[in-house]
Amino acid sequence: MSAAAGPGLEELILLETLLGLKKGNKYGVREERKIPVLQTNNGSSLTGLTTIATHLVKQAKKEQLLGSTAEEKAIVQQWLEYRVTQIAGHSNKEDIRIILKDLNLYLEDKVYLARNNFTLADILMYYGLHHIIAELTVQEKEKYLNVSRWFNHIQHYPEHSQAHLYCAGRREVSIFLLLHLKDSPFPSHITLAPLGRF
Repeated sequence: MSAAAGPGLEELILLETLLGLKKGNKYGVREERKIPVLQTNNGSSLTGLTTIATHLVKQAKKEQLLGSTAEEKAIVQQWLEYRVTQIAGHSNKEDIRIILKDLNLYLEDKVYLARNNFTLADILMYYGLHHIIAELTVQEKEKYLNVSRWFNHIQHYPEHSQAHLYCAGRREVSIFLLLHLKDSPFPSHITLAPLGRF
């Protein structure tokens, strides 16, 4: 299953490293839409960005990233679904405007997507929105102040560190994320780096 890494595939490779998982998972893509596929060690395959991301979080024993209460778990699932159905593949200005407007309204009274807890939803939404936020003008960022605050908060979290990995044709890909893991500290040998300031 070798193929050029698409955005979802790059995100999964980055997530795997961020979670401290050993490299060695075999990834590929299915169809022209580049749907990520993970070939598991037992021979079966998992398909889809959120399915694979959830599997990786469980494999890393960091289930708190999936939510701690029934309501929080539902919110995380809601935003993971939103990431795949609304953000992936939407590139026209009107779709982007609607996405940013909706997200800006939602984040009005929240620190993270699951209120005050950092989750997998924040990670995948950050990955998915990065190229959109990076292309906004200063005036557009001011128009979506809550989104900018959320994005900036993740980018500038004081406890961040740096990690680099190579994927997508051996080009360097870096990402800066907050991992707020209460009972399970992030492995000291894995650190986070900026994908690029916005």
